[in-house]
Amino acid sequence: MVGVSEKHAPVRAPSIEAAQAALTRGDLEAAERICVGLSKSTPQDGRVWTLLTETALLRGRLDAALACAKRAVAVAPKDALAHIVQAKCLFLAGDAEQALAAARRAQKIPHLSASAADALGAIFGFLARHDAALTLFSRATALEPRIAQYKINLAATHRMRGALDAAETACAEALALDPGFALAHYIRSDLRIQTAGRNHIADMETALAAPDLHPENAILLRYALAKEHEDIGDDARAFDHVAQGAELQRAGSAPAIKAELAEIAGAASLAPPLATQGGCAAAAPIFVAGLPRSGTTLVERIVGGLKETTPIGETDAFAAALRAAATPFDIGQRYIRRTEAVYASAQARVIDKTLRNFLYCGHIHAALPRAKIILLRRHPLDMVWALYKAHFRGQFAFSYDLEAIADYILAYRRLIRHWEQRLPKEALLIVAYEDIVRDLEGESRRIVDFLDLPWSETTLQFHACAAPSATASAVQIRRPLYDSSVGRWRRHAARLAPARARLARELSAEELD
Repeated sequence: MVGVSEKHAPVRAPSIEAAQAALTRGDLEAAERICVGLSKSTPQDGRVWTLLTETALLRGRLDAALACAKRAVAVAPKDALAHIVQAKCLFLAGDAEQALAAARRAQKIPHLSASAADALGAIFGFLARHDAALTLFSRATALEPRIAQYKINLAATHRMRGALDAAETACAEALALDPGFALAHYIRSDLRIQTAGRNHIADMETALAAPDLHPENAILLRYALAKEHEDIGDDARAFDHVAQGAELQRAGSAPAIKAELAEIAGAASLAPPLATQGGCAAAAPIFVAGLPRSGTTLVERIVGGLKETTPIGETDAFAAALRAAATPFDIGQRYIRRTEAVYASAQARVIDKTLRNFLYCGHIHAALPRAKIILLRRHPLDMVWALYKAHFRGQFAFSYDLEAIADYILAYRRLIRHWEQRLPKEALLIVAYEDIVRDLEGESRRIVDFLDLPWSETTLQFHACAAPSATASAVQIRRPLYDSSVGRWRRHAARLAPARARLARELSAEELD
């Protein structure tokens, strides 16, 4: 029988902890419903607005997220997480300068928790502040040494900075805590060239056989296994794993592939008329762009060996400026201001290696008439295999389908021919990856001459460049130049036939040889 006191006990309103639990289990609707109620009953609780920011981001509602983050900071100015989520929103909105300011405010708040340190480390990583990110990830792992995710974030930062032994140690520690941690396996597989006597294939096959394995984890393990099988010369198994990983990844991706192909096909028509004046000539940045895995990181490191330059990585800063400003002068000025404020000093010539800038070459020349643009090309079938075997974790949907890869390569080649015909020779240089491999010094001198910079032998020691790299090539560019990637497609020629047939619609047999 229910007692009187129990019968009339008040019903407790859901708490912020209940909202957090709902978000953790992926129930956005419940988390939002609880937070909306709490925003009315306890509007001064910054945690409510922080959670609402996170749910808005997960729903893709950036404007709502920015508004909630602003409110979180207003009501809880001493809460580091409020500043961190605001920094995240600002970065996603393309305002790297204000994102950095918000991250620095969070950094000044004492006694950061492990979760706050880890989250802030990710923000600084996005902003190419890898030393700050390393310090924060190290703090997170020291405060909470039993959380594998913190260790793998630390490993990823070590990898970017070229500390590959430290990265491998952090991966091993993460896997000791969670032997099935797919991301740890994936990062570890890339840190060195595996051998028949020293590899992680058995460990990853065990992880892959786990019951109820999430597709995202299966994808990571497939690509990691492909990499290690290729390292030991087992090409058939390498291709099998890539094909199975790609099949999982491309599920439901047809609309994204269609959008990517439409974007590159329409890039030329969206470019402004060739301008001879009206842009901002206050700086002469260097843009290195092209398809992923085409040699852009190699060129960035070659040019980055010059004392007059500063690599700033992949920033998306030009696209952000293009979205935010109307006239060529304003676009150029905004780009210069942001890169100087966030990524480099005014005295350096920045090297912007944002891959997708090949879409905007016309806009770049109009907005920054002194800019130098270097576009990379590579043998089309080597390009197919390099793209197909790479896992871009949510980007480049076309790269998981052989025929779509071929279509994208053809569209890219058409686009760079268009830029070559439209832009002056002093603004654009097209470089073939194979030419660099064949004649490193000759091609390096050609690139340096194009940039109007003095020659230095340091360009030939690109692998010694200490600058961090957040690219898929972060490990490879720490080694001297090698030629084993040239012609590698031949090892998979029969299985690449669908892509070859597609390429043959526009390319000659000689180009495909």
